[in-house]
Amino acid sequence: MPPEQQRLKRGQTPTWERLQAGHAQQGQPPAEELRDVTLDCGWGRLLIGHTFKDPQRLADTLLQETPGERDIALYVADPHVVLSFAPQQLFLDPSDTLRLWLSNYRPAHNGMRGFHIRRPQCDADWQAINTLYLSNGMVQVNPQRLTPRKSGGPDFWLAEDADSGEIIGTVMGLNHARAYDDPDKGSSLWCLAADSKTQRFGVGEMLVRHLVEYFMSRGSAYLDLSVLHDNTQAKALYHKLGFRQLRTFTIKRKNSINQPLFLGPEQDEGLNPYARIITRAARRRGIEVTVNDAEAGLFTLTQGGRSIRCRESLSDLTSAVSMTLCQQKQLTHHCLQRHGLNTPAYRLAAAPEANAAFLAEHGALVVKPDNGEQGNGVAVNIRDPQTLEQAIEAARRFDSRVLLESFHEGDDLRIVVINFQVVAAAIRKPAQICGDGRKTIRELIEKQSRRRQASTDGESRIPLDDETCRTVAAAGFTLDSVLPADQHLQVRRTANLHTGGTLVDVTDELHPTLRECAITAARALDIPMVGMDLLVPAVDQPDYVIIEANERPGLANHEPRPTAECFIDMLFPLSQPGSST
Repeated sequence: MPPEQQRLKRGQTPTWERLQAGHAQQGQPPAEELRDVTLDCGWGRLLIGHTFKDPQRLADTLLQETPGERDIALYVADPHVVLSFAPQQLFLDPSDTLRLWLSNYRPAHNGMRGFHIRRPQCDADWQAINTLYLSNGMVQVNPQRLTPRKSGGPDFWLAEDADSGEIIGTVMGLNHARAYDDPDKGSSLWCLAADSKTQRFGVGEMLVRHLVEYFMSRGSAYLDLSVLHDNTQAKALYHKLGFRQLRTFTIKRKNSINQPLFLGPEQDEGLNPYARIITRAARRRGIEVTVNDAEAGLFTLTQGGRSIRCRESLSDLTSAVSMTLCQQKQLTHHCLQRHGLNTPAYRLAAAPEANAAFLAEHGALVVKPDNGEQGNGVAVNIRDPQTLEQAIEAARRFDSRVLLESFHEGDDLRIVVINFQVVAAAIRKPAQICGDGRKTIRELIEKQSRRRQASTDGESRIPLDDETCRTVAAAGFTLDSVLPADQHLQVRRTANLHTGGTLVDVTDELHPTLRECAITAARALDIPMVGMDLLVPAVDQPDYVIIEANERPGLANHEPRPTAECFIDMLFPLSQPGSST
């Protein structure tokens, strides 16, 4: 057994006494000057618990946490003693600490494909890291606050897509020997985050492996990490890499950031992400939530004498007439056209001869159920009568009335309007896959679908239906074709998120005309909450065609934009901070 493992056996918690014994065994002086080690990571401080001989000092140091940040005390051997000094302000974190002895590490059989790992180099890199943190519900990092690396501060790494240059993952590591002269030569991993929308596979695993191999090259003996006890997906990855549980404890301060950890699980089990983002925003305001039907996304919000029923983002404030105007797409077009807004030319599907004549007039059509949602039964860019009739039959499985629309090129733009104000805008991109030279298109789609389902609680997947087959065939492939390495292939023509599409936030880039037309459309439909779908040549240009109005837009898709908070503001204006009764 290596000396480090002899001194600190598996499952043992680092303590002040073991730290001193380790220094003595290596012939080093006692680590008195390394007492009370704290390291600023830009999002909060790491407090190295076993460098605090006095548990009260550890508690007092945690109470000095800066507002808006998250401090973490790790390697706390006697948490009950520390908590006794501030039981109302501190709590035991429900996370497990895992350890990988680096002598047991086995490198990956396959390396990275389509991305590389490097250090942050500029302000744009730090902004990209913070964007990943926000999308994963993490506290942003302030690089100006970091403890310098030469003084024991952390190492940050990021994964960069080789084609687009986008930052698709990040991880932070701490070298314990450099941080506090750790005689056991430890290291730790923090803040692993990956972009759930990237088409690159294995980003998180390769970031972990990169950190492992980096610390191995620096002579570290082990790598520790902290993971929530119920994060089974992350634990499966770490177990695969050889991590095993370490019996130690972590303490944090009670604050709004850590609220879900010390209040226990919220009563929203079974709700999908689109309902859950609203119920959690409501609870943060002190609004009572009653889940009426979790599977249907139905819940009731109550504050004082005001009670409002919701189905995800659809509430009692939306009238039945407004809802009908959104659901029946021909009525949507008719209403918006009367208010001077641009929509496609349209008609209901009829006899094949009439359908063919409408196709000949416009050259290309979109086929969709008149009353449908989530992209079901939608076919895009139909250019021949035979395919048109096939698409109409497919759409009739979802509604007996089928709408034909003129096809328009452009980016698919979703604008969320709440209380007649634009609060978010995003370009919706159709599902794509990236080849590796080995897997078939079918296998790549299935793998991408599994990842999208995992990141959206099963709300998003790429269906292997006629529309997917037709899109793949138009590109010259079949589902059984092997896609060349690093070649991208769009497998859906619609950008609906339920069929595997992804979102790119463009709220700050939105042209004033697009902003104004979305508000005008919401007022024309007289609907207080709506997702307007437009086709635009570019988000910073005024040209547009409104193709749909969604009376129940998915607010979770637009994080970190405060869509749920704005929705609660509309429903319960007196719940806003600073409001008075």
